[in-house]
Amino acid sequence: MRIDIITLFPEMCEAVMSESIIGRARKNGSLEVNCHQLRDYAFDKHRRVDDAPYGGGMGMLMMAEPIALCYEDICKQAGTRPHFIYMSPQGKTLTQNTLKRLCSYDSVCLLCGHYEGVDERLLEEYIDEEISIGDYVLTGGELPALVLADSLARLVPGVLADDECFKLESHYNGLLEYPQYTRPQVWHGKEVPAVLTSGHHKNIENFRRTESIKRTALKRPELIDKADITDEERAFAQSFIEKNCSV
Repeated sequence: MRIDIITLFPEMCEAVMSESIIGRARKNGSLEVNCHQLRDYAFDKHRRVDDAPYGGGMGMLMMAEPIALCYEDICKQAGTRPHFIYMSPQGKTLTQNTLKRLCSYDSVCLLCGHYEGVDERLLEEYIDEEISIGDYVLTGGELPALVLADSLARLVPGVLADDECFKLESHYNGLLEYPQYTRPQVWHGKEVPAVLTSGHHKNIENFRRTESIKRTALKRPELIDKADITDEERAFAQSFIEKNCSV
């Protein structure tokens, strides 16, 4: 997969996307990430990419033309038109299902907004969708873009050691991840559940599945209705909620 990020702070994005698992995936060729300085597509010597909004109001607005030129240049580099996403507090909230859908694209481009936003005409003509990481406002779109890029990259084949690394994690199947333990076996008087040291793989699998359902029911009960579980498991979850979450 190829991920392009249009930003005023490419060094910031590059630093984050060059570390740890994502950095290794870029080096081994499993993932391509390119961070583009939007000011390189400005028109004047001051490299301005913003101007005052028509009609007045607070702040400045990002101009359409530099963004369009940058995106068109990315299209030429990629040899295709990447799925174009604007990181916006007005967008639909990012979920694991969103990431699964975005994984079907070979190439995505993320636009990091700043100031008071982006000229509406650019959004109408170029942007395929707007995505938010939550109902709050940040000083810029870089952090949301990095969140999306990191969470999306983890689903790309070859980035993680095995697909099971993310398939068993919270939210992938609609459930929260089961509790996990490591050494020592007893810590502060609390012992690791015996089933996990039994060596009985089927029992361990059943234990983890049950704990995952219980944890979801306890912490995020609203997820149960849409979770990928059996009718029997759903009934168990509802019973657990009634017993443990009643006021």
